[in-house]
Amino acid sequence: RLSTSKPTPGASESRVSCAGSRVSGLGGSCSSQCGVFGTEKIKDPRPLHDKAFIQQCIKKLYEFLIENDYPHKASMQSLQSPSVKDFLKIFIFIYKFFCPSYELPGSKFEEEIPKVFKDLGYPFPLSKSSMYTVGAPHTWPQIVAALDWLIECVKLYNALREDAPAFDARPGWGGETDGGIVHHELFLDYCLKCYDLFMKGRDTFEEVDAEVQSKLKDLFNVDEVQLESLAAENKRLQEEIAKVEKEKESEPDRRVTLQNLKSSLEADVQKYQAYLASMESHLALLDQKLGSLNDEVETAETEVEATKQENARLRHILDNQKHSAVDIERIKHERTELQETINKLTKELKAEEHQLWNEELKYARHKEAIETQLAEYHKLARKLKLIPLSAENSKGHDFEIKFNPEAGPNCLVKYRTQIKVPLMEIINETEEEILKATQRKMSLEDTLEQVIVMLKDKKCSVKMLTEEAEELDDLYQQKLKEIEEEEQRCANERELLKKHKQLLESGVYEGLSEATNELHEIQRQYQVVLQTTTEGKRKITADLSHLMETVATHTASVKKYLGEQNVKIQREYEEFMSEDLLSDLATILDCYTKKAESL
Repeated sequence: RLSTSKPTPGASESRVSCAGSRVSGLGGSCSSQCGVFGTEKIKDPRPLHDKAFIQQCIKKLYEFLIENDYPHKASMQSLQSPSVKDFLKIFIFIYKFFCPSYELPGSKFEEEIPKVFKDLGYPFPLSKSSMYTVGAPHTWPQIVAALDWLIECVKLYNALREDAPAFDARPGWGGETDGGIVHHELFLDYCLKCYDLFMKGRDTFEEVDAEVQSKLKDLFNVDEVQLESLAAENKRLQEEIAKVEKEKESEPDRRVTLQNLKSSLEADVQKYQAYLASMESHLALLDQKLGSLNDEVETAETEVEATKQENARLRHILDNQKHSAVDIERIKHERTELQETINKLTKELKAEEHQLWNEELKYARHKEAIETQLAEYHKLARKLKLIPLSAENSKGHDFEIKFNPEAGPNCLVKYRTQIKVPLMEIINETEEEILKATQRKMSLEDTLEQVIVMLKDKKCSVKMLTEEAEELDDLYQQKLKEIEEEEQRCANERELLKKHKQLLESGVYEGLSEATNELHEIQRQYQVVLQTTTEGKRKITADLSHLMETVATHTASVKKYLGEQNVKIQREYEEFMSEDLLSDLATILDCYTKKAESL
């Protein structure tokens, strides 16, 4: 246990740190009457099976590595299931805060690391086998909890090293060090009482906790209502954090989303480029119309100039002649009517121009839609090898549709009769090929089953021949051993006869002739036996060698034949299965059917 007492609201940070160091310094708990000298293993009270707790430990480890400039690459994702190499780097980096010159030995790290944790006072055992499977789901929670404990020890060690508090000075109430850690008599008295009870065999200190809790509340003027509101707010924030993390885990890969967006944007760019090309052609057409309109304007300007000259001449005539009031009124009335006529014609001209613009836009849209459909048709036709005329599946028919808007609304009608008949012929041929391919597939599957059965039979035959060869080899070894024993026996007899001969030659001359004849007879018999044995050995050796060669040759030929047949069948099967003729032909048939229906 990192702490045997419940955390008290309003208590200082040093209480938890000191309680953790007290337990770690002892290296165990007095959960029995044995006290600190007991050898009973402690069950880890931390919720190691709680994913939220493990994620919190991983987050603290990641923040600690980032804050202390961890030299290697680390992320929340990599810390979910790290490798043994990454764990060793993290452990060495953290432990160097205690021992800057520490280097992990090249071998037996699985013994070194648990020993280091034990020497530091980690109260829970780490097995050697867990060091080999650090990132496993059943091992990583224990390891990351141990690293979290080690990080807490590093923080406490750094705080004590930077500004070691003078406990003997016993500062007064509310005294504060430079590091922000509060040390006062209330806290020291609490530690002394808890330690005394701990040494007496106590594991819980409820009455001391209640006493110090009430004193701390009085000391820091704790508001119970505010504490409850803060606890509720903390719980809400924790739930919100868990929800956000869960949404983050469940959200789709941003890279895939961006790739899909990129593909969509590229398709839009292609569409806009096609539209831009059509607009450029439309702009060229408008430029031609503008040129003709400029010519008309020049002609109109010439006419206006002539009209002005005529008006000047008429005004000169008007100025030089006398008109009556009736003529002036009539001229004004005619002028007003002409002005109204001009205004009316101007409005009609604007309406006609607006209608012309709408018709041109509508024409451009229809043209773009037709060109898009034709592009899809040509793309599918090229994929099916129907275009160009020399393509594999065209069979001399021209399936290409040439769109010419200038030819009028019936420019695409002729292609219906041109394409439909050969396309129906190709569809019929494709259906026949599909039927043939299906039958061929069924026959190949039957052949494959027969070959598999034959292969099993051949394997059984090879196994039986191998067993017979082993039996013959054992028989050969047995015969060879018997022959060697016979030769040894004959050699012993010959040695005895030689000794007997020497004995006869040295002291006994009687019966020399008979003994000599007997010796010659025995030697002759020995030669006969030796020759017979040698001939039998040679025959057996030759027979066994011939039999072994025959078996080896037959086995090698059978294996080679089976291997070749297996490779051939496997290759044909893979080629046939990779083609997936049914799906391809079905897709082609559907496309042909749809295009035929659309045409």
